[in-house]
Amino acid sequence: MHSNDAQMLVLTVLAEGPLHGYAINTAIEELTGRKLGPGSLYGALSRLETRELIRPADEPAEPGERHRTMQITDAGRELLRAELQQMARVSAAGLRALGINPA
Repeated sequence: MHSNDAQMLVLTVLAEGPLHGYAINTAIEELTGRKLGPGSLYGALSRLETRELIRPADEPAEPGERHRTMQITDAGRELLRAELQQMARVSAAGLRALGINPA
C-alpha cells in the first residue's frame, strides 16, 4: 500500500471520531478487509501529525499509557473531502470507460 493510501485511510476512519492506533487499524480492517502493517500505520500517523492534518485528542492519556488517541483537524477534513471528490471523479470516468454506468 502506498503511503498516501494509508494516510487517506487513516483520515477516513478518524473522520468518524477520535481513535488510538489499534482502533484506527481495526477500523481500517473493517473498511478494507486488511490491516496496515505497523510501519505503514505509524508512519502515516507521524506524517499526518507533522502536516497538522491530525492531532492528539483533547483528552489526556492516562499516566503510563502507551497509545495516544488522535483526531482529525479541520485541515485534515478539508484535504480528505478534496481527495475523495477527486477519487470519485476518477472512479466515475473509469467506470464509464468500462461501459458501466456509475450510480
